[in-house]
Amino acid sequence: MGQYEHITEIERELELRLVLSPERSVPVAALLAYRTADPYAVHLTFHIDSVRPIRWSFARDILIDGVFRPSGHGDVRVWPVRAEAGGGPASRSLMLALTSPDGDALLQAPADPVAAWLERTLRVVPPGSEGERLGLDDDLSQLLA
Repeated sequence: MGQYEHITEIERELELRLVLSPERSVPVAALLAYRTADPYAVHLTFHIDSVRPIRWSFARDILIDGVFRPSGHGDVRVWPVRAEAGGGPASRSLMLALTSPDGDALLQAPADPVAAWLERTLRVVPPGSEGERLGLDDDLSQLLA
């Protein structure tokens, strides 16, 4: 695990855009969080006209794949987009479509900060090593002893 062994949580504050229509979006402050105690998931917290924050947890793999290609299905979908900036260079964004019984939200996130944050999570818990963080083998060995 090396230098990152002691890290238990990686957070990143972001400004997302809540897409209301193709022509209109509003800024939304959000927090991305990754916890080594819950190594398969990422957590997204934000406020949208609510007293309490809205919290979503979903598979880290959905977000990792979504940086490169459409990913997820059902309640959480993520896909990359490129937008021309008034004749300037194209900017990269991620679209997050969240669906629940309480409603739907389409959020746009800046791709580069999300990708940098994901890279930090991957250095702390590389893909395929998530199960080691859960200690399931140790628990199973104790149970069977």
